[in-house]
Amino acid sequence: MRTIKIFDTTLRDGEQAPGCSMHLNEKIEIALALERLRVDVIEAGFAIASKGDFESIQKICEVVKNSTVCSLARAVPKDIDAAYEALRGAKNARIHTFLATSPIHMQYKLKMTPEKVLNTISEMVRYARNYLPEVEFSAEDAMRSEKEFLARALEAAIAAGATVVNVPDTVGYTTPTEMMEMIKYLQNNVRGIENVTISVHCHNDLGLAVANSLAAVLVGAGQVECTVNGLGERAGNAAMEEVVMALRTRRDYYDCDINIETTQIYPASRLVYNLLGLPTPINKAIVGTNAFSHEAGIHQHGVLANRETYEIMTPQSIGLLSNSMVFGKHSGRHAVEQRLGELGYQLSKEAVDELFERFKQLADKKKAITDQDLEALAGRKIMEEPDFFKLDRFTVNCGNYVTSSAVVRLQHHDQLLEEVALGDGPVDAAYKAIDKMIPAPPHILDDYSINSVTEGNDALGEVVVKIKCADKNVIGRGLSTDVIEASIMAYINGLNRLL
Repeated sequence: MRTIKIFDTTLRDGEQAPGCSMHLNEKIEIALALERLRVDVIEAGFAIASKGDFESIQKICEVVKNSTVCSLARAVPKDIDAAYEALRGAKNARIHTFLATSPIHMQYKLKMTPEKVLNTISEMVRYARNYLPEVEFSAEDAMRSEKEFLARALEAAIAAGATVVNVPDTVGYTTPTEMMEMIKYLQNNVRGIENVTISVHCHNDLGLAVANSLAAVLVGAGQVECTVNGLGERAGNAAMEEVVMALRTRRDYYDCDINIETTQIYPASRLVYNLLGLPTPINKAIVGTNAFSHEAGIHQHGVLANRETYEIMTPQSIGLLSNSMVFGKHSGRHAVEQRLGELGYQLSKEAVDELFERFKQLADKKKAITDQDLEALAGRKIMEEPDFFKLDRFTVNCGNYVTSSAVVRLQHHDQLLEEVALGDGPVDAAYKAIDKMIPAPPHILDDYSINSVTEGNDALGEVVVKIKCADKNVIGRGLSTDVIEASIMAYINGLNRLL
């Protein structure tokens, strides 16, 4: 039975989704979660894109030992040089280089003749092979390329030493039948393709990314490129959890297996959503809030009699814990740390100590602390940046007949700063007061959202703000049983990231 490799590009293509940029410590946590998932390849970033991307790839190489770490690179020497330098510390490394092969891309974007494209592919794949034995070549916009030319391009890459050839549906244009036909055509018309791995990378513009990926596997593809929760450009990529559970649940049909530890799917999904400040869609396949919920009476009766009547997989198979634990002010550190581990969070001793202090503070305000509260506290800990400015105290005055005002006092090192401001509501007033004290570069509040982490009058409120500064976007998050306090903490957290 074949084993299909899972190539996860959450940290590269997933991060390109609008509003989904991540900081170094967040990327490291996600990389470690992917390693616990036993993902075969982690595309850690695009080394030449920025200093931050280069450094994050380096750091991920230091902590990831069991998965192959990969960097994307255009088919130009400086990109490949940067990818290799970033990957030097990896136990297992891969350079992933790409060049477009569709007529529209060659004419309007590359402004290169087909022959020039073929020569560049040969030269740059060979150049990358001088660095590493594992090189992947992607024919960008492959599914809108002419079949004959695509075959020549992949043949050139294989002849130059590529060990993986990727067939991307870059704009989510193709259908499952067309994908199967293309893979079969390439298998029959590309010399040497039987000696390398055929990969697919599908986008979801028509909602067919997972279907197209599975269609490719059915006819011989050996690697699927995907992202946690389907994050990615525009409508996203093939969702890793959907591809994986389809292959595992229908192993009889696809006649293949995967190396993935599926019980880590739900923790990884929750981690990514939490770090990006995104709610889990209720109808998301596999990991959605309602994925294992049954409301119709007939369905409930069937599930109570035998779960297999309406469930084709178990919640436990994806790591969704069936036992719920409720904590309170008398709960101990060990129990909290153990539960965090069960939820998929692997924190250092120092991080657990700090989180437990916040847990105790929260326990004084809430009668019962749930898994969702713990996840929120853990997510906040991972997202923390150096606290150049901290909230000391605040007072707001508001009503429907008065102009809202806020007095906010911040701690900056050993100094206390205090300002007052008026605004359109207590949050706006508080933000204006904060802007007077924190010397952040010019910015605008791009988005503000508030969610209840749990139920009840004493629920923990989570505020997520997205702040835009030139071409940079940062996310700030605040947690409190007081939504005004959570709002202030989120804004301070975001501005600290701009400093």
